[in-house]
Parts: sequence; C-alpha cells; structure tokens
Amino acid sequence: MQYTDGQLTEAKRQIDSTLHKLRETLKTLEGKENPSRYKSQMTLARRRIEAFDIAVDLIEKELDNKAE
Repeated sequence: MQYTDGQLTEAKRQIDSTLHKLRETLKTLEGKENPSRYKSQMTLARRRIEAFDIAVDLIEKELDNKAE
C-alpha cells in the first residue's frame, strides 16, 4: 500500500504521542508500592512500547526511502 509523506508523518506523530503516554504509565506502575502486583500491566506496556518502536522505525525508513 502506498502512503503519502503526510500520512506517514502524522502516523509517526500519533505513535510518538502514544509511546510517551505508555512510557509514563510504565514509570508510574514501576513506582508503585508493590510493583509486582502490576506485572501483567507492565508486561503489556513493555510489549506495546516495543511494537510501537518497531512501527516508528519502519515509518522512518519509509520516509527516508521516499526522500532518496
């Protein structure tokens, strides 16, 4: 599928925003008095962060390829 630079840039912006929120959530959970109680939520947040990091990397590579 073909995406415009604008679509890719906006998708990256949205993902970056979500990543920021996820990282803040993870910090909050890790800082709780009994963080082991939130193990599943922290695992889910970490997995989502990794998936979004991959998505951002792929978007950036696509934007770089289009610039060439």
